[in-house]
Amino acid sequence: MIRHESVNVIAPDPLAVRAASLDELRRIRLPLPPPKFPLVWEAGDRVELRPRGDIEARAAVLNVVLARCFGMPPELAMSWLLGCHLVDAVTPPEWHFVVSGKGDHRSFALHLEALFALAWLLGLVKNLDPIAPPDDRLVDLFPDLPQGETFSQWRSRTLSVPREPREAAAMLDLYYCLDWSYLALERRRGVLPGPIDSNAIGQRRWALEWGVVFFGPYHAPPGGWEEVDLS
Repeated sequence: MIRHESVNVIAPDPLAVRAASLDELRRIRLPLPPPKFPLVWEAGDRVELRPRGDIEARAAVLNVVLARCFGMPPELAMSWLLGCHLVDAVTPPEWHFVVSGKGDHRSFALHLEALFALAWLLGLVKNLDPIAPPDDRLVDLFPDLPQGETFSQWRSRTLSVPREPREAAAMLDLYYCLDWSYLALERRRGVLPGPIDSNAIGQRRWALEWGVVFFGPYHAPPGGWEEVDLS
């Protein structure tokens, strides 16, 4: 897999970013987290994105998982992953689903929202609107599986320009707060501000938590896709 160096920079002021996140929650009339809601990072921490090739590989795998949700035969899915040398990028739950359809079909279908966030990290979509669903043409941004487009062919035609790490960190903080707010609002049986729910918000946060990497005294080394902590 081709790897690209990621820029490691000082993360933005976490208090200023949190204030902006709360302002966005107020704008869309969502409940605010408690005053001592944890920050995602501390002042002085550093931040970077995972290598572009890794983000592209993760997006390509999710694209195959989604294709399986909507009828792609397992043999074709396996053949594509093997031919593109992406098997190592597939997690065990994903592999079981691709091969035999085992697992929660609905949960895998929700990965469309995670793919949306990865597309934003790669600069393939302009906005990650917290109250709107992805564009219907989102999957068109990824390998054309019915036409047999390979991973390398897709990378050659796709001009991905990953987000600046500090911008991505700010988006992660927003979705960290949104995740709390949506769950709180649903527990109260309140009216959601748009057509998406906490499941979609959680999927987007999952992708951002995976893709944005922090370095500091309170951060563990980056883990795998299935190791993302959404508590």
